[in-house]
This record gives sequence, structure tokens and C-alpha cells, in this order.
Amino acid sequence: MDHSTRYINPAGLDPIMNRIFNWLPRLGISVMGSRLLAVRGRKSGQWRTTMVNLMVRDDGARFLVAPRGHTQWVRNLRVAGGGELRLGRKVEEFTATEIADADKVPLLRLYLRKWGWEVGKFFEGVTKDATDAELAAIAPGFPVFQIN
Repeated sequence: MDHSTRYINPAGLDPIMNRIFNWLPRLGISVMGSRLLAVRGRKSGQWRTTMVNLMVRDDGARFLVAPRGHTQWVRNLRVAGGGELRLGRKVEEFTATEIADADKVPLLRLYLRKWGWEVGKFFEGVTKDATDAELAAIAPGFPVFQIN
């Protein structure tokens, strides 16, 4: 599998559930750190939104992980260099720096510790208890951004 282009398309009930869960941050409801990510489309320039899990490390550093892989929001964020995190009426502008594959292992492990119950199906059997080598092997398929 080419991890550099890995993308898992929403299937089954996913599109319906995504629409429902995208409303929660719009209403000001955060479930375990969820936010509505808004990024300008790389072609249209229009705002595109999707729910994301905002991961905050113990040192306060904040990250976005793309469990489905190289999604549209990832491609848009790479071009835009930043966007907005929204929760109800609160809007926080940010800039983003993509994390190199070699630096993702501890971040993927932390993400799986916190949200493995929700996103585990996208990690194809890799869990928070995986070895560093197993996490390093899948790292190219899971874009990670530090946000400032």
C-alpha cells in the first residue's frame, strides 16, 4: 500500500454520522476536544469545514491528526498554511506546520490513546500498544499538523 496517498473514503453510515457530529461544534458542544475545522479550499477559495479532534499534549502543544489519511482538508491545509478552529461562536485562527513522518510516532500513539475507541477502524489493526516500528511504518499514511 502506498501510504503517501492513503485515503479512506466515508462509507456506509459515515456520511450521515459526519453531518450529525459536525453540528455539535457549531452548537458550541465539544466532545473530548472536538472542533469544527475551517480551511479555505485550494481551488475554490471557499471555506470548507469538518469536525476534527484537537489533540493537546501535556506541554500545551496542539495537533491535528488525519485518521482517514490524505483527505481534502489535509490537502487544503497544506496549501492554505492555516485556518480556523470553531466552537460555537468562538473562532480561533491558526497557522499549521506539517510534522515529518519520522516525528509522528509519539503523536500517533497519543492520538490512539485518546481517540482509539473512535478512530481505531481507520488504523487497520494498529493500536496505542503498537511498537514504535509499527507506528513508524504507518506514519506516512496519517498526516499530522502542529497548530499555532
